[in-house]
Amino acid sequence: MPPNRNSGGKAHRRSKQQSRSSRAGVTFPVGRIHRMLRTGNYSERVSAAAPVYLAGVLEYLSAEILELAGNAARDNRKLRITPRHLQLAIRNDEELSKLLADVTISQGGVLPLIRPELLPKSSSAKTKKSGAPVAASQDF
Repeated sequence: MPPNRNSGGKAHRRSKQQSRSSRAGVTFPVGRIHRMLRTGNYSERVSAAAPVYLAGVLEYLSAEILELAGNAARDNRKLRITPRHLQLAIRNDEELSKLLADVTISQGGVLPLIRPELLPKSSSAKTKKSGAPVAASQDF
């Protein structure tokens, strides 16, 4: 007769499954990244730590870009991040611009640039301390 499992002895607790993403403390899917690394013909073998590290890097980069894009959207008094805000965020940040130099963002537009020689002269240079306008020199 088989022993009764409910009487005496240590109870076998079934541990709740925990994803590799939650164990690593990242939001990005570690298992999916591992599968993509294996099937992508990058290498014959992929270590267990590689997808965790890559998920952390991708999460950091996306958080950085989204923070800068959110600031750009807030500067334009918008509540929704658009491709234009992503473009402004990336191109105004020196390191991100260098990293994503060859990337084209659809509907991103271009950075605004007004050449300094086309800007009007500052009014403080035209007037002396007395307030009278400075006349151009007529010496030839």
